[in-house]
Amino acid sequence: MKTVNIQFSVPEEMADYIISEDKEQTFERNAMLIYPFIRNLTVSHGRAAEILGVKKTDLIEFYDSLGIPYLDQSREELISDVQTLGRVMEGTK
Repeated sequence: MKTVNIQFSVPEEMADYIISEDKEQTFERNAMLIYPFIRNLTVSHGRAAEILGVKKTDLIEFYDSLGIPYLDQSREELISDVQTLGRVMEGTK
């Protein structure tokens, strides 16, 4: 994976936690940095996984281990989607 160095500011006390040569810690940091862009639908899970150099399922499992759901729908949204699908399926008969 090609990388680029960027500079950004963090509280001084965080520096030791941000700078790491450990591959797993680097993955976790980068996965958390990209997550807001997944949440606001700028980047898909699949694209984020490509950027991070991992399989999509591995990225989803990582977020799941932190309690971050893959599907972010309320119960009401899910019910509405199922009802819409039912109406669409009825129209195709």
